[in-house]
Amino acid sequence: VWLPVECGRSGKTGDTGVPGEGRMAYSYGNHEVYRYWSNGLKCDRVKRVSKKEIYMKTEIVKIDEEQIDQEAIARAGEILKRGGLVAFPTETVYGIGANGLNSDAVKKIFIAKGRASDNPLILHVSSIKMVDSIAKDITPLERQLMEAFFPGPLTIILKRKDNVPDIVTASLDTVGIRMPSNKIAHDLIELASVPIAAPSANISGRPSGTNINDIFEELNNKVDYIIDGGDTDIGLESTVIRVINNVIHILRPGKITKKDLEKYAKVEIDSHVLGDIKNNEKVLSPGMKYKHYAPNTKCILVYSDDKEKMYNKIKSLEDTNTIVICNSSNVSNYKKAIPYGYTEEEISHNIFKILREIDKKEASLVIIEGVKEEGLGLAIMNRLIRACSHNYIKI
Repeated sequence: VWLPVECGRSGKTGDTGVPGEGRMAYSYGNHEVYRYWSNGLKCDRVKRVSKKEIYMKTEIVKIDEEQIDQEAIARAGEILKRGGLVAFPTETVYGIGANGLNSDAVKKIFIAKGRASDNPLILHVSSIKMVDSIAKDITPLERQLMEAFFPGPLTIILKRKDNVPDIVTASLDTVGIRMPSNKIAHDLIELASVPIAAPSANISGRPSGTNINDIFEELNNKVDYIIDGGDTDIGLESTVIRVINNVIHILRPGKITKKDLEKYAKVEIDSHVLGDIKNNEKVLSPGMKYKHYAPNTKCILVYSDDKEKMYNKIKSLEDTNTIVICNSSNVSNYKKAIPYGYTEEEISHNIFKILREIDKKEASLVIIEGVKEEGLGLAIMNRLIRACSHNYIKI
């Protein structure tokens, strides 16, 4: 029996479905869970599970970051210790977390999200001591960067120790490590007493979740516990870097920018940040491969340094059932528009929420105004290019 991952229900005789491009589906023959690619090829077995393990009752608790309910956080920590899944807020986006040193627990993340196994996860820590427990051969520059940006929205790729499972790293010899500044996330990691493997809390390919409304529908009955910590501060995932020969390479841009990092060493931006990556290429960072951040409605991204050229191009693509997502100051330029904010900070905070809402508008096409590819704008464009499946018009 084939079941598309988007359905979120157990398979039964007569259910059929074909996984879409870059998606996975599962076969529940004798409760064996397998991965299938879009050509129907069965790749490998994920895990022998029961329906009870996959479809659980999700508990939700609201926690104020300024006045944390330690009992509720402790309960979440216990769930992680025993191999369960917890969705929780960070300063960037919500994450879906598991004990990062427990292979069976981490496998549940891949099942819940429908995530490809060659897409590595980030381990979230609460201290440098925890970093040293999972990473080795850390250079002076890498320690300097951690001192400068931990806790915060920076992930650094380090050589991993043997206690980090292959499933976390996609069998690479490196692992991404981040120390969140969000106090709920920090306390959760402390109480779990282990690094937490946590990709964004969403079905793979969909926009990342930045509030409880974003994630509840997709993750209800797929995780044990959801912590509602309100809206996230930044709204985009962390900057991911790797240091090679004392040069900082940005693999995924975020709130920590090239300019921020240049205070410490030479910085280079990976060619895949605004480009595509081949299916057979291995990636060191999440967010580089496969369709990401995308609504179901077709989207086109348009940008030009010449604002009049950009406006005119977008107007030429408009029709009666088109929606334009644009800077708040440009709403009057278009027939039907949704503002994403005035500043880059506002855009980063709002864009995933808007992309999640856009399918409810039932538009035939969504056109998105781009921003300048520098500073935080580089991170915004990285996400929008992938949201638009590389349908990008640059004039």
